[in-house]
Amino acid sequence: MELIQHWLVGWGVREDIALYLTNSIVIIGIGVLCVAAHFVTKKVVLKVLALYIHHNRFKWDNYLLQRKVFHKLSHVVPALIIYYFSFMFPAYQGWIEKGIRFYMVIVALQVASALLDAVHDIYSAFEISKSRPIRGYMQVIKIFIFIIGGILLISNLLGESPLILLSGIGALSAVIMLVFKDSILGLVAGIQLTSNDMVRVGDWIEMPKYGADGDIIDISLNTVKIQNWDKTITTIPTYALISDSFKNWRGMTHAGGRRMKRSVCVDTSSIAMCTPEMLEKFKSIHYLNDYIVAKEREIDQFNLDQGIDRSCRVNGRALTNIGVFRTYIQLYLEHHPKIHKGMTCIVRQLQPVDTGLPLEIYAFTNDVSWAVYEGVQSDIFDHLFAVAPEFGLRIFQNPTGHDVQSVLRQEQGERSWA
Repeated sequence: MELIQHWLVGWGVREDIALYLTNSIVIIGIGVLCVAAHFVTKKVVLKVLALYIHHNRFKWDNYLLQRKVFHKLSHVVPALIIYYFSFMFPAYQGWIEKGIRFYMVIVALQVASALLDAVHDIYSAFEISKSRPIRGYMQVIKIFIFIIGGILLISNLLGESPLILLSGIGALSAVIMLVFKDSILGLVAGIQLTSNDMVRVGDWIEMPKYGADGDIIDISLNTVKIQNWDKTITTIPTYALISDSFKNWRGMTHAGGRRMKRSVCVDTSSIAMCTPEMLEKFKSIHYLNDYIVAKEREIDQFNLDQGIDRSCRVNGRALTNIGVFRTYIQLYLEHHPKIHKGMTCIVRQLQPVDTGLPLEIYAFTNDVSWAVYEGVQSDIFDHLFAVAPEFGLRIFQNPTGHDVQSVLRQEQGERSWA
């Protein structure tokens, strides 16, 4: 600076003006140097680094590049140049160094945040991330880092030791617990959820209290995001999954079978014992032929051994149309290609109600996809409703307007005939 000042004085510039011009030239020179260093770092060093990262065999460094860790770190270069040349302004050196330290702490916080995001992305690339998410832990670390960074910034502005501020924070621990209550509860809940493997990203859960019914798309420190089947998003506090009950459908997905539990109500007035003509007709049904023959032989032998008089149909054992229909449903399900063969498959009668006698199907489809499951279930009941009349049975249905009109027309026809 003295050399520049003497050079300007030699050109006939007054000393006071030469001093201001010297300071201006030095400031401009430092600024040009910072801009040049930043340009070289951004356009040369980072491009070469990115080219190397894209063409090496490692994948983890790609996440560092995507999160711009190196880009944020490059902001340190101009700050170091200014800090190095601060001695040239003795009157303002202390303020310059304080400002540079403040700026360096902010850059360090941004780099640390981007680095933690990159670590989470790297971890998410592994299959274990679905069962052991770490987003909550990353957020806790971020909070801790930002608290430390805030302490360093305040201590730098005040010119005091960070230890003094830390001792003051100890006295404010109750306030801190109140401010970070949700974060602390979320951290504890996240540890329990992870250690007990209660939920994972991608699990289908039901939580009627919060109106949640869908897939988990994100588990963070404070919240769990669930995309419902209507594509809406429900946000639940993480600790609510510990304090409240919920249903997780992961077991169904892993088992490979989805339960079907529905009933068809049969009109009890259509239930009757099978006549020989009905049995001959049932023998023509593919699934029932062997069953009818074996059952007839068994019943005839039983009645013969017991000496039962079959002239009265009430005596002894006999097949009923409801029993044959129930057996047909059972055999139909066992031969159905979409019913899981390794899981429970039964057809049972429930308690008769005012809508008839319920025949309940309890079985599992071998495809857990919702659309396929609903299609299989609908196809099965379509078939049962259509074939029930072949067994002399009527599916119960409350009278409709069409039924009432049919009765009225029949009565009018009888009156006109009379």
